Amino acid sequence: MSLFKRPDSDRWWYKFTFEGKQYSRSTKTTNKRAAAVIEAACTVQLAKGLVDIEDRTPAPTLREFKQDFIDYVDRHNENKPETIRFYRDRLKRLLAWERLCVTRLDRIDEPLIEQYIQLRRTGKLGRKAGVVSVNRELATLRRILHVAKEKKKIREVPKVTLLKGEPKHTYVLPRKIEPAYLAACPPLLRDVAVLLLDTGLRVGEAVGLQWSSIHLEPAGSGRYGWLEVHDGKTDSAPRKVPLISRVAAMLIGRQKLSKGVWVFPGSTPDAHVLVTSLGHVHAQVCRPIVKGKPQYIFHEEFVIHSMRHTALTRLGEAGADAFTIMQQAGHASVTISQRYVHPTPETVERFYVRRETLDREALEAPSCKD
Repeated sequence: MSLFKRPDSDRWWYKFTFEGKQYSRSTKTTNKRAAAVIEAACTVQLAKGLVDIEDRTPAPTLREFKQDFIDYVDRHNENKPETIRFYRDRLKRLLAWERLCVTRLDRIDEPLIEQYIQLRRTGKLGRKAGVVSVNRELATLRRILHVAKEKKKIREVPKVTLLKGEPKHTYVLPRKIEPAYLAACPPLLRDVAVLLLDTGLRVGEAVGLQWSSIHLEPAGSGRYGWLEVHDGKTDSAPRKVPLISRVAAMLIGRQKLSKGVWVFPGSTPDAHVLVTSLGHVHAQVCRPIVKGKPQYIFHEEFVIHSMRHTALTRLGEAGADAFTIMQQAGHASVTISQRYVHPTPETVERFYVRRETLDREALEAPSCKD
């Protein structure tokens, strides 16, 4: 190691070789002792692998990285238009704040993220945003930063903590209410609802079904036909799901009128209906706007995802164990499946009635004496 001064500068420079590579930098100080400390610190950092003191290209700003992220999302979600739409819409929200736009990705930190949250929650970046909306935007920002790290644009991803208090959709549609809901639905939503209620598919999986994945005839000694889910939200999403009588009858009816590959076509024959479109129609059925205010015809917690939750809960009520539910739901772990199974009060009461009966029978049984 050696310290030296250049003819055109009064500051000390260091020059040394580490693992066959030469490093030469200014210490930016005129004090030789301080320069020696800086030089020693650089060698220690290199040895520990904590930093790389080579010149690096500055990290891009969020605005500069926008197209890279869009290209990444498009490439990894070719058959998932809803996912592409999700990320594009949330990215647009993030870019609405100029300060975040011009901040380099390696300078995005927790204080900046907290300021963004406050602006969104108080309506200073448009309409006031709820917990769910803000969390989706934060999740998108986190994804952007991870993609940037994967592309070696930044070294570390800052901690992006989602807000607490996001509502969990645990509403189960009562069987007595179900006929009234289905009767209020327009034909397309009604058919999708029947599929969700009888199979427990995710909404995105349902709208993405093609007729090639529908098998109406039972195989072997089976009683029902089945449908195939080829991909989805998790690696466990691919699966076969039985088609009980009601949903099979619905599919037979749709197949007779079908003119394309999609079970639930959209506005054009070459595309399926969008999840967002179904969500809007569902909201109109459940919460029509009257004089500028929503009128809750059905339970306020009844969202379109509730039908998947209802199907899985009913499967549990029928005696399916958590592992069977995990497989049928396409969950990544049995823990997730357990969260979806919520026995209704009536079901719990039946267990206690059965328990009481067993207790009484045991007490009334004649005792056996030697």
